[in-house]
Amino acid sequence: MSALNEKYEVIVGLEIHAELSTKTKIFCGCKNAFGAEVNTLCCPVCMGMPGTLPVLNRQVVDYAVTMGHALGCSINRVSKNDRKNYYYPDLPKAYQISQFDVPLCENGSLDILVNGEVKRIGITRIHIEEDAGKLIHDDSFAGSLVDFNRCGVPLIEIVSEPDMRSAEEAKAYMEAITNILLYLGISDAKMQEGSVRADVNVSVRPKGSAEFGTRTEMKNVNSFGAVYRAIQYEANRQMEELEKGGVIEQETRRWDDAKGVNFVLRTKEDAQDYRYFPEPDLLTFVLSEEHVQKLKESVPELPVAKTLRYVKEFGLNQADAELLASSKQRSAFFDACVAFNRCDKKALSNWMIGDVARILNERRIEIDETYLTPEKLTAMVELIENKTISNTAAKTVLEEMFARDCRPKDVVEEKGLAQVSDTGALAAIVKDVLASQTKAVEDYKNGKTNVLGFLVGQCMKASKGQGNPAILREMMEQEIAKL
Repeated sequence: MSALNEKYEVIVGLEIHAELSTKTKIFCGCKNAFGAEVNTLCCPVCMGMPGTLPVLNRQVVDYAVTMGHALGCSINRVSKNDRKNYYYPDLPKAYQISQFDVPLCENGSLDILVNGEVKRIGITRIHIEEDAGKLIHDDSFAGSLVDFNRCGVPLIEIVSEPDMRSAEEAKAYMEAITNILLYLGISDAKMQEGSVRADVNVSVRPKGSAEFGTRTEMKNVNSFGAVYRAIQYEANRQMEELEKGGVIEQETRRWDDAKGVNFVLRTKEDAQDYRYFPEPDLLTFVLSEEHVQKLKESVPELPVAKTLRYVKEFGLNQADAELLASSKQRSAFFDACVAFNRCDKKALSNWMIGDVARILNERRIEIDETYLTPEKLTAMVELIENKTISNTAAKTVLEEMFARDCRPKDVVEEKGLAQVSDTGALAAIVKDVLASQTKAVEDYKNGKTNVLGFLVGQCMKASKGQGNPAILREMMEQEIAKL
């Protein structure tokens, strides 16, 4: 495998389909929702009944343009819809309303972070289209049934240039796109519900070659891990085939993530096979310059830019900065804490990606659903920095601030958490710990100096988190030296 990777270069492009979080579908008034009873969210329009006419949902266009701005695309203010013709049982009209030669957005780019480096991926286009239905298969009946609830659900398709050179880059790109969708609030991005899925295009070529190899496509890959594994498998399959003197055929393959293999579905269609033509039931639509500009101004600072800012302005390491920036709510909370300019930025970051994130993840909630506020967290970190409380005591304070509406200093007073720095009071604790931990003391004397942290931890436990750890460490070293 490594030898083949030395010989060949992998070329990857992704076509990401994202469901938009509009209240209704793209061309009718049916509710846009997941999980409803089969065939309860459909009407004559989305089922393609003769004589029905579609009406374009304005919100779909706005969401697509907003995503276009986020990815630095040029916006086509005059655009249209087209019919993409193909037959499949879950497509009742035998055509899909999409966009062909005049997409809403084109010629953009996205910067991604891979192994600490920034790489720019070109964006070919973003267009709007309707989703198809869903075939249902079950052991309780023979054949297939169709659920039309998903027919007409609004999608944007984000087509990248073939600029990715590894499965790692493709995974990072898909993660970045998903984060942006969440930041903009235009998609719930729930992969388990099919809200984001990718068609993965893979080819390989000898290193140094200027021409692309023949590509294959894997349809509807719906997780970051599956995209990574699918690319790894397909790239290796193609390299091994070429090494045997074989030829790569242009085809669509299905990725089976459970089995870790793919297999041929059909020979790949080209655009002409879909017989695109302008949708006769929908007018060309025009966006004003003022409206396009207003949508551009609504785009917030995005995750990669935010990550780089955290590294540059606050001195955070990139991994911590990425973790913070990956959540719109948590990064906004962190920014609000920083704006007070009252305590160390790295200390705030450590609490945000450490205990705060742990509690949120355990309870499966987001930070704006809690009693914790930027003012309260900042005040707690201040108490640590002025040595009023220890880090251990602060954990108790934080849990209380999640549980009820309270100020950190009130919790400290109620629970008697103020840090003890009186050497007289701490001396007895140090002596008791030394007397009960004779093996650790012996290990320390024999050169295992890392056990000092354990001994100080025992002192902190004995003082119920109130002892000043710096003073305890100094006293512990002095007492051991006397033994």
